[in-house]
Amino acid sequence: MTEPIAFLNGQFVPISQAALSVFDLGIVAGASVTEMTRTFRHVPFRLSDHLNRLEQSLKLVSIDPRLSREELVSICERVVSENRRLIPADHDLGLIVFVTAGQNLTYLGLGELSRARTPSVCVHTFPLPFELWADRYETGLHLVTTAIGALPDDVIDNRIKHRSRLHWHLADIQAKKIEPSAMAVLTDPDGSLTETATGNICVVDGSTIVTPSQHVLHGISRDVVADLSTSLGLTFATARVTPDELARASEAFLTSTPHCMLPVTRFNNLPIGQGVPGPVFQRLISAWSKLVGLDVIEQMRDGAKSRR
Repeated sequence: MTEPIAFLNGQFVPISQAALSVFDLGIVAGASVTEMTRTFRHVPFRLSDHLNRLEQSLKLVSIDPRLSREELVSICERVVSENRRLIPADHDLGLIVFVTAGQNLTYLGLGELSRARTPSVCVHTFPLPFELWADRYETGLHLVTTAIGALPDDVIDNRIKHRSRLHWHLADIQAKKIEPSAMAVLTDPDGSLTETATGNICVVDGSTIVTPSQHVLHGISRDVVADLSTSLGLTFATARVTPDELARASEAFLTSTPHCMLPVTRFNNLPIGQGVPGPVFQRLISAWSKLVGLDVIEQMRDGAKSRR
């Protein structure tokens, strides 16, 4: 086999054939929930936690994937097992699971009611694009606030990991008009910070790490950092975080599945702390590397070189 496989609606197919109907509500209405984990040494990381969150999302949006937990785990394991053979031994995969709400009844008519109500379920992988993040471990990220705010919880419950991402797309367009490499961090109606399109923001004050508590997705990578913080004698807390608090922080970082952690060194065109990755970030990313049995930063840098 020279092409990765994917699972789509009951079948394992070459990834090039894993195509949704243009009638699918995931396309027509963005009615889709999703999860992403990654592998370390070709083994999915915290897959159970991600599937727990997927089940929560599915329940909140009333979608029945018509697959058991055991079936979904087996599908994920087979897709990873097949596709890891196509990447170098020292590279890793991103693993995606998504479920849509079915197909658009307006396009199908009542004669296809059963088909319209049948969800699409897909599992696929992709080689992690290390080159997107490798340099950021040294230079850091630049976050900016924009006119686009976070979705209120009474519009979409923040516990749902969904693909209704247009507001994030618009926010990042605005951010890149401020600075081409910048990323948007959204604020809530009170002006407090929430999250970026890809992860949770963490603010460091001495030995205390604080992450926003409201209007954010409960991050699996954030949980890893919380656990590591305890093991290192650091305090990890959730609370309201204002833009001023981020601006005054000694350091900050972002947590996200594909890159684990990335330092945030600038906020609204001003440096955070010394404008370089800080010591708390360095301690945590080293602890993460020990947890997964490989040097996360080294893998990113070496993988980026080979992919380039």
